Amino acid sequence: MKHIAILGSTGSIGTQALEVIRDHPELFKVSVLSAGNNAGLLIEQALEFHPAQVVIGDEQKYGEVKKALAGTEIQVFAGEEALIESVKLTVIDVVLTAVVGFCGLRPTIAAIEAGKHIALANKETLVVAGELINALAKKNKVSILPVDSEHSAIFQCLQGESANKVEKIYLTASGGPFRGKKIDFLASVTKKEALKHPNWTMGAKITIDSATLMNKGLEVIEAKWLFDLEPSQIDVIIHPQSVIHSIAQFQDGSMKAQMGLPDMKLPIQYALGYPDRILNTFPRFDFIKYAQLTFEQPDLSTFRSLGFAFEAMERGGNVPCIMNAANEVVVRAFLNDELGFLEMSEVIERCMSEVSYIRDPNLTDFMETDEETRKIAMQLVTNY
Repeated sequence: MKHIAILGSTGSIGTQALEVIRDHPELFKVSVLSAGNNAGLLIEQALEFHPAQVVIGDEQKYGEVKKALAGTEIQVFAGEEALIESVKLTVIDVVLTAVVGFCGLRPTIAAIEAGKHIALANKETLVVAGELINALAKKNKVSILPVDSEHSAIFQCLQGESANKVEKIYLTASGGPFRGKKIDFLASVTKKEALKHPNWTMGAKITIDSATLMNKGLEVIEAKWLFDLEPSQIDVIIHPQSVIHSIAQFQDGSMKAQMGLPDMKLPIQYALGYPDRILNTFPRFDFIKYAQLTFEQPDLSTFRSLGFAFEAMERGGNVPCIMNAANEVVVRAFLNDELGFLEMSEVIERCMSEVSYIRDPNLTDFMETDEETRKIAMQLVTNY
């Protein structure tokens, strides 16, 4: 029996993780559930799964959650500091970090320092502070198990290959809703159009990141730290069918790919159950229904965010943190109809050139960089 803490239990990854746990009560027990502001769903989840603790990020909703769970033995807390403390609960074996954005960094660090294994769906943690996170994980003998479908694919391809050198990895991308479109078309796309992902059902922020290809950029940086790779060892290919989730190429030229239907429950289950593969009733892939698998080069001149990520990875230091903070601001602005689709990349580029560069940042530097970048990005947004 593994005891699981789910940070972000009301989001897309969190709710799918609970589906996996619901199907395997003999293997998993929920110990902590947390949500940002969706108090209603958090209450429903708590009443079903009976965790030891729940944490609601929005402190104004503490009373609502506390009242609803008053007849149970569930402890109720609120706020960021409470979330950080919750991951230290002694009984927890695995912390699934399914929150979105920079806000996942401190709870992940706290979980690692408490000796908890991490099922990582919060890619921003490694994007911002990959070197710091890896050092902490090594010091505390903690495993970081990837939940993103692409990184789970590479992780699975590398099983049994520890003695063999990886020459390159290929992260696949669907291309999002605007694959093949050019700048003239993108200048007038709407939020509603950008939120229509062709293959995956995800939260709003990640769906917009997929439309700009920033999501793939974040995954490129995450892959560097997860698999100890140089930038030259990472490539991105557009694969519209989303059947091949990613590919590892070895020094003899041979390649291993992990394939399957686009269903996030599979990588979630693999991370929670690792090293075991758990029997399930998920739909199976049918080759006859996929007579053709196609591949394309990403268009970096149109979808500039992917290029920004490679630049940030090459420059290192706090530049990935700058890029990530600026992206979080512009995506929120786009979703609030305050910024156009193409203007998002313009703001990110300005921030990457204007925010102070730090070669060897520590945690305090990351926090200050994030704050400085957000202020500059928000000012730039108001100028459009």
